[in-house]
Amino acid sequence: MNHIELRPVDEDDLDAIFEMMRDREAIAMAAFTAEDPDDRDAFDAWIQRQLATTDVLSFVVTENGGFAGTAASFTVDGDREVTYWIARHAWGRGVATAALRHLISREPIRPLFARAAAHNAASIAVLTKVGFTEVSRNVDFAPGVGREIEEIVFTLPPALDGA
Repeated sequence: MNHIELRPVDEDDLDAIFEMMRDREAIAMAAFTAEDPDDRDAFDAWIQRQLATTDVLSFVVTENGGFAGTAASFTVDGDREVTYWIARHAWGRGVATAALRHLISREPIRPLFARAAAHNAASIAVLTKVGFTEVSRNVDFAPGVGREIEEIVFTLPPALDGA
C-alpha cells in the first residue's frame, strides 16, 4: 500500500512542479492550464504569487516520500476551490484520491468547489469518489487544448450533521 501525504511546497520542489506541469498528456487532460507551459519565467512568477498569498494553501503530494504532484485550495469570487495535479508516474494508483481526501480534511470551509474538463474522466472519477457532485457546466477557452471546451463545476457541500 502506498503512503500518500501532503506537505508544504519547498523551493526545492519548483523544478519538479514545473516539469510535471509541462507534460503534454497531462496538459491535454487538464485543459485549463498556463498559456505557455514551457515559459519558466511565467511559472516562477505564478508559483511565487501562490506561495505568497495567505489565502492559498499549496501542498506537494508525496507517495512513499517521493514527489507525486501538487494540491491546493484557494478562493475565487468568494468560493473556496480545490485543485490537484498528479505526476504521470503516479497515475492510476489512487494517489489523487488520497491526496484530495487529505486536502479536504485540512480545508474547513464548505461548500468546496472543484472544476474538471468534461473529457477528463480520471479527475471526474476522483472528485465523485470523495463526495463532490456536479452543479453546473460551462464552455470556455482552454489553453491546454487550444479551443473552447466544456468544463464541469463540482461541489462538496457541508455534511448533513453540520460538520
